[in-house]
This record gives sequence, C-alpha cells and structure tokens, in this order.
Amino acid sequence: MPDLLDLCGAAVGTAEGDEAVEAYAEESRRTVVKAHKGDVEGLTLAESRGVGVRLIVGGRVGFAYAADPSPDEVRTAVARARENAAVATEDGFNRLPEVAVAEPMPELFREEQAAMPADQKVSLALDLERVATTTDPRVTKVDEAQIGDAVSRTAVASTTGLIAEYGRTDCWAVAVTLAEQGEETQTGFSYRIGRELGELEWRDVAEEAVSRAVDMLGATKPPTAKVPVVLDPFAGSSFLGVLAGALSAEAVQKGRSLFAALVGEQVGSDVFNLIDDGRFLMGPAAAPFDDEGVPTIRTELFKDGVLQGFLHNTYTARRDGTATSTGNARRGGYTTVPGVGTTNFYVAPGEHSFEGLLAKAEGGVLVRDVSGVHSGANPISGQFSVGATGLRISGGTPGEPLREMTIASTVPEMLKAVEGVGNDLRFFTSVGVPSILIGEMTVAGV
Repeated sequence: MPDLLDLCGAAVGTAEGDEAVEAYAEESRRTVVKAHKGDVEGLTLAESRGVGVRLIVGGRVGFAYAADPSPDEVRTAVARARENAAVATEDGFNRLPEVAVAEPMPELFREEQAAMPADQKVSLALDLERVATTTDPRVTKVDEAQIGDAVSRTAVASTTGLIAEYGRTDCWAVAVTLAEQGEETQTGFSYRIGRELGELEWRDVAEEAVSRAVDMLGATKPPTAKVPVVLDPFAGSSFLGVLAGALSAEAVQKGRSLFAALVGEQVGSDVFNLIDDGRFLMGPAAAPFDDEGVPTIRTELFKDGVLQGFLHNTYTARRDGTATSTGNARRGGYTTVPGVGTTNFYVAPGEHSFEGLLAKAEGGVLVRDVSGVHSGANPISGQFSVGATGLRISGGTPGEPLREMTIASTVPEMLKAVEGVGNDLRFFTSVGVPSILIGEMTVAGV
C-alpha cells in the first residue's frame, strides 16, 4: 500500500507550468462498540483512506479526490482538478500558503491505544453499561453505552515545497441513561474524550449520566422571572457553537456575522476570555498544522471582553488584506476543499469554583441542557430563544428540578452579563467551556 506522502508526491509531481498543486491525504481506522442489556449491540470497524487535490492556476481553483488510490489514480485526480479549474471563476486571492515548518506534537499519538485489541474495547463498553445500570435503582436502562476510538494520520504536500504529516489517536466514552419513577422517565447524558482509553475516566461517564437523569425526576415548569443563571459546561458548549460561526473570517466576509464591525470594542464583560489554540494538548483538536499545512497557533478572540479579531485560513487572510492565516483551515475530510473552522475553541477558565458560582446565583437556575440553539439563534442579530432544563439554586446548591423552560436573550447581551467564570474547564469535542454565571436572564415558564 503506498505511503500517504508518496501519494501526495505523485500529485505534486504532476503539476504543469505555473500550476500550484496541493495534495491533502488522510487515513483512519475507527472502532465503535455499543452495549445494551449486558451484551454487544453493535461493533463497527470502519477504515478510510484518500487524497484530495487542489490545483490553482491563474486564480482559478479546481478540486478532485480519489478514495484509497494508487499513485496513478492520484495523477488522474490532478487531471480532473485541472479540468475543473479551467471552468472556475478567477479570484486573485486563491493562492497556496507559504511554507512554514510546524513544531511536531508526538503526544497526539499513543502506541498503546493504536494496538488495543477490539475485545478490550468490548469489555469496556460492557463495563460502562453495567455501571450505568447498577449505580442507582431508578436507572436500569440505557439508551446508549458506547466506547470508541480512532487511529488516524494526515499528510499534506504542495508545489511550494511543503511536506508535512502527523499521526493521532482519539477515544471516547458516551452514556445516555433512563431514570424511571412511576410513569415518569428522564434522560441523562455524559461524554468524555481523550487520547487513550487507559486514561479515560469512563466510570465517571456512567455515574454522571445516572446523576443527571435522576436529578431531573419530578421536574416542574417554573414561573417566568428574570434570575441569575449558571450555565454548566454541557449547556455552555451549545452556545459556544454559535460564537464559533460568528468569529470565522469567512462568515464576516460574507456578511453573516454579528461581530463583523466590532473588532476592538468591548463586546463581553471583562471576565470573558475566548481562545482558539491548536497547540493546546488538553484539547482534543490539537494538531501541529491545519488542513493547509499552516502551523497552528494560539489566537485570542476575546480578551477581557474586547473582540480582538477573527479566525482565518489562507484565502480569507489574503482577502482581508491585513491579516495572516491563524492556522484555521479546516476540511470535512479529503473530499472537500479547506474552509475556516475552529481548533480547540474554549472559554478561558476563571477563578471561581462551581460551588462559588452557585453561591453567587442564589434563587437562580442552574441550566444543564439547552435545545435548539443552532436553529433558534440568529447568526446576524444574535437573538436566541431556546428550550432548557435544569435545577433551581437554593442555599448555594442545586435543588428543585425544572423543565419546559425557555431562555431568551441576544448573544452580545449574554456576553456582557457574564459575572463569573468557573475553574472547571471541560472539552466537548473541540469546544471547551467552564461553568459560567450570567447575572440575569429571562427564564420563561408558567
């Protein structure tokens, strides 16, 4: 089987005249084990391998890809990309990035995880379900008990002289539990991600999913009121997805961002700091370079509440005229051209403990889950109205369970109302959030 860099070299070596050719190659092996009722409900092993070719000539871009290709098939993909470029629209900002050497990140790849046999993953999935269904008598069923991992490698080469590659391992544990009491059923969810299953706290996943389901039994609809709100990391991560889209230079240049004209302005409170950092090893999206081969960096997006700028790939940086790429070129795999996306996108942890934030929000609501943020939030105005569930804060601790709530505001108003940030930073895929105290929000119920 040809090496990924050899396949990339076959593409680059096919360039003609003043063509700029870039080859992006990736291979992955993904295993997912699902347990149900003490048995294996499913074991999936999926492998993929392919090369995407981007060809730029005269400001026109052509793209083509090949799955599990031979060197000759990669050369054919270059020919198809050349044909596609001939009919594309000319745009002078279409150029490949200049070569810069990325510092290696060997910590991303764990040999032990790459060599872990499937039966060990099966055993962990069964253990995950067992703990989830025996921790509390009110939880005897799971909707999901999953253990998974992925072993992957990425390579990029181009006619600029770029040659780069890295390998990584990723693993995860997911539990969705069902708590029952009389005729009532409540759902609890938990998730962890890491580099190797031996370091993953899978037991905590099961126990947290149980706790989050049981805590919601007997939930009632609250009266409508303006109260302090603490967003736990699960709820906060949903809102961060809205911010990610609005802070893409691609969205700004297309007129689809509420932050477009606010660089240098105080958009959030002075305790709100938002960062994108592709070299932050604690984050699951860490990588030495982005999907164009540009070294990843740490980018401060909000500093003490002031908007600093946006995330760029090579195209948006050149179109902007004043910026350089922030190492945020992202693809949906080898079958797509690079757009702009986040790496480890997270709210910087603050000084407060979770308990300290609850004490500051007496009489308010701890929001644990929100629904409809992406469909219910306007990307231009930032207005949102979303469903929520959570717990009343009483005596500085979570108490009465609440359901069928709606919280409504705008993203800028919410950011300005941040009064405290927790020290409990937690990542959900590439998004990381600690607990966050919002001084006042409208919680609509009865």
